[in-house]
Amino acid sequence: MQLPPFAYTPKPYTGPSPEEVLAMRKQNLSPAIFHYYKNPIMIVEGKAQYLFDNNGRRYLDCFGGIVTVSVGHCHPEVTKAAIEQQETIVHTTTIYLNPQVALYAKELAAKMPGDLKVCYFVNSGSEANDLAITMARAATGNYDVIALRNAYHGGSPSAMALTSHHTWKFNVPHGFGVQHAVMPDTYRGQFDASDADAGRKYALDVKSLIQFGTSGQVGAFIAESIQGVGGTVVLPNGYLKNAYEHVRAAGGLCIADEVQAGFGRTGTHFWGFETQGVTPDIVTMAKGIGNGCPLAAVVTTPAIAKSIANRIHFNTFGGNPVSCAQGRAVLRVIEREGLQANCLKIGAQLKAGFAKLAEKHSLIGEVRGMGLMLGIEMVKDRTTKEPAKEECAAVFEKCKDLGLLIGKGGLFGNTLRIKPPMCINSADADFIIGVLDEALASV
Repeated sequence: MQLPPFAYTPKPYTGPSPEEVLAMRKQNLSPAIFHYYKNPIMIVEGKAQYLFDNNGRRYLDCFGGIVTVSVGHCHPEVTKAAIEQQETIVHTTTIYLNPQVALYAKELAAKMPGDLKVCYFVNSGSEANDLAITMARAATGNYDVIALRNAYHGGSPSAMALTSHHTWKFNVPHGFGVQHAVMPDTYRGQFDASDADAGRKYALDVKSLIQFGTSGQVGAFIAESIQGVGGTVVLPNGYLKNAYEHVRAAGGLCIADEVQAGFGRTGTHFWGFETQGVTPDIVTMAKGIGNGCPLAAVVTTPAIAKSIANRIHFNTFGGNPVSCAQGRAVLRVIEREGLQANCLKIGAQLKAGFAKLAEKHSLIGEVRGMGLMLGIEMVKDRTTKEPAKEECAAVFEKCKDLGLLIGKGGLFGNTLRIKPPMCINSADADFIIGVLDEALASV
């Protein structure tokens, strides 16, 4: 397979070699950080949906910096907005008035349904989820929080408590007041996709957990609209509607984690929770919000927002003028370039192509996802559904060799994650399908 033509020549790279960079990482960076691939590649430049290594080799980026590059690498309008703001003023904090944060809050709130009109800006998804939980507990006066098994909500102590993957949780005190309901997984769970009532049935575990695991009053329920790190698990229809009803009956607020599924990536809707026909009380967002800059947000209602006004709440870099200018540009580009519609179109092309691959390759257990948030779960046997972790790793490596960079996830590391910048085109989709076909055949 050949990459689609792309009229761009990367700059010559003159910096340290990959071996030197790897040695510096080992010497001066945390040993906890890791790199992809047995022979790691060094990415030094990006343009649109493509990445370039130190030798100038081009790759199709199908992971977007872990679902963070939304409108494309180095998009000219986003880059221009950041540079212009850098040349004007870089930092003030919200103790002074500055138009960028106010304008951005107005423009972001305009994208939200219902009464979700108050924005708090922070630096990361972990911080956003921390703040959302604090806000919910303060607003309700209740402490217990319910999250979902297989969820990922961040790595800070509070967010780690919400996360339900042992691989992401340190053996330190962090989970007080947080319990995890059964994951509504129609592939591996009790109720499968053939059950039209699966969403309601899975949500009954939330009700049961409230009754048996709490005082009967809860502060919040938090769920990703599509589980990302957990392997692109799509919630069955009706799940959030029923879960929200149980939580609200127990005095709790409902939080939608849109860190990966937001900003049009699902194709059919701008926000992932809209695919479930619900309106949360609090929404958290990060990653694609800024196309790569450290930016995240919590959006809620005026009534709930008052809950943290009786204390000083402050974030030094939250609402930074450069980040806000970049975030505003991202909103403009998504709208003007029709990227949500592109997610729907190209996502459908990819999903149909993956379905055909499943007919050919028995390693594919399930193809799932929405828009350009897709996953392919690999199994050794379709009847037992034994995870094909080693085979998934081999396909992952082969794709890199063929010029395609993807992610992988799930508890067993057996799900390929395809979540590219939202600007990819039909020729790119054909390349993705062709490379996966070749990679699967090689295993």
